[in-house]
Amino acid sequence: MKNSQKRPDVYAFIDSQNLNLGVQAVGWKMDWRRFRTYLQKQYGVTKAFMFIGYMAENEPMYEQLHEAGYLIVLKPTVDVKALTEKNNEDLDKDHVKDDSKHAVKGNIDADLVLYAMKELPNYSQAIIVSGDGDFYGLVEYLIECRKLKQIMTPNWKYSSLLKPFENYIVRLDQQRRQLSYHDHGRKKPE
Repeated sequence: MKNSQKRPDVYAFIDSQNLNLGVQAVGWKMDWRRFRTYLQKQYGVTKAFMFIGYMAENEPMYEQLHEAGYLIVLKPTVDVKALTEKNNEDLDKDHVKDDSKHAVKGNIDADLVLYAMKELPNYSQAIIVSGDGDFYGLVEYLIECRKLKQIMTPNWKYSSLLKPFENYIVRLDQQRRQLSYHDHGRKKPE
């Protein structure tokens, strides 16, 4: 006996760096556990893939994110400063803001698109969490397949390439009160 009332599977594909830096740029930090609950309760997200650059010292954080309900997809990172010094290449200025700082890059865009396409038969709708215009083609394809539920951007400063899809956009800065992290355990300096 088939249950025709089965709830559709909604998957979220999260560009963690874009989301993290995007909310910090407007003055707050994401509570990742609250965000996972928000995705599940508000949008019915059954699987939330979080794409993140791998750094050995962040192992405890990856474990916490996994325990909060994310499926963590790790990408090897590149030391951008060492790369530029070694190869003397002119990298995209968005990736290196100050040559005096040590920068690490874990470009997850291709992995996010690959997973969204690999998982396509397994979900009825997808949520893309990023304000990055590099996902334009994926968004366009998901709309064509009638599988795009939402695009969640960290704030109002998302790529102009996503402007044609404004009907799908949810700005997470408008959910700050519900999603922000508050460290209640720390004492304030006297």
